[in-house]
Parts: sequence; structure tokens; C-alpha cells
Amino acid sequence: MRAVPLAVAGCLEFLLEPSSDRRGSFVKLFQASSFVEAGVAFDVRELFVSRSRRGVLRGLHYQGPPSDVAKVVYCLDGAVLDAVVDLRVGSPTYRQHCIVELSADRPAALFVPCGCAHGFLATDDDTLVAYLQSGEHDPVHEGGVLWSSVGIDWGTADVILSDRDASFPPLAAFESPFRFAG
Repeated sequence: MRAVPLAVAGCLEFLLEPSSDRRGSFVKLFQASSFVEAGVAFDVRELFVSRSRRGVLRGLHYQGPPSDVAKVVYCLDGAVLDAVVDLRVGSPTYRQHCIVELSADRPAALFVPCGCAHGFLATDDDTLVAYLQSGEHDPVHEGGVLWSSVGIDWGTADVILSDRDASFPPLAAFESPFRFAG
């Protein structure tokens, strides 16, 4: 695994090293020592999997203090346009975003630090996304920022959203509970 820094402070793309032979393919999705080497302390507490059809946009979600979580995101089948928005007051990239294309054809993992909103747009049918979290889901502290309010070029405005995701406040009206630790 090789870590590549992205435009949001602390956000990394881990390039994975798949191998294949006549039996099929194999890829290591997570290696704690690679994360430590990249300066990331990540302790897995939960694993989620979502399946989406083309055009589904999930996000932009976060989990607030005291239950804030970091994530490691993988696209196991299909493809997504994955986005991270920095919500940490005092961060050098506060309110900025980065975008990564994740797909089954190009194995990579996206590390999303605590204090960032995360979301993705499925660009293929029957897309399967898995993500590890550093803490357990806490519905009392979950929230989000409106997907269309942060300046991300999703490539389309015709998306399929949950009612909850469509009702999130725009970034301009969002009062952040997150602080950048440096």
C-alpha cells in the first residue's frame, strides 16, 4: 500500500496492490502498519457495506463529537465519485473538498479523517461500497451538509437522494462542531 496525500488536510488515498493469476484476483484492503507508516492511527470499530444503482448519491455525512469517526472507504464492485469536505474549524483546508474516483477496476482506499463530511455518487449500476469506521454508529450525533452546496462537480445534477440527505443544511449555513487538531 502506498499513501498519497489529497487536497483536504489529513485525507489520504491508499493505492492497493492487487495480484491475479488463473484462479482470479487478490487484494489486501487494510494493513495497520501501512496506516501507521502514513501517520494515521486507525482502529476499526465497525464495517458497513452499501449497494447502490447508478445515480444514487449518499451524503454528505458526518458523525459529530463526542462520537466523531474516521473512515476508510473502498469500492468493491462498480465505481463511485467519492468526496470529502473539511468541516474542521482552523484547518488549512477548512470548507474545501477533494474528490477521488474509486472503482473495482482500480483498487484504492480513501482515508477520511474525523471532522470531515463524506459522500459518494454511484457512477455504475450495482455498485458495492464498503467502509470501515473508527467508532460505532451514533444516530444522535450524525448529520450532514447538502451535497449541492459545497462546489463539487458531481458531473450531473440528476441524482437519487434520500429525503434525509436532501434536507441537510447548505455548507454556508453549517456551524461546525469540529476543531482542527493540527
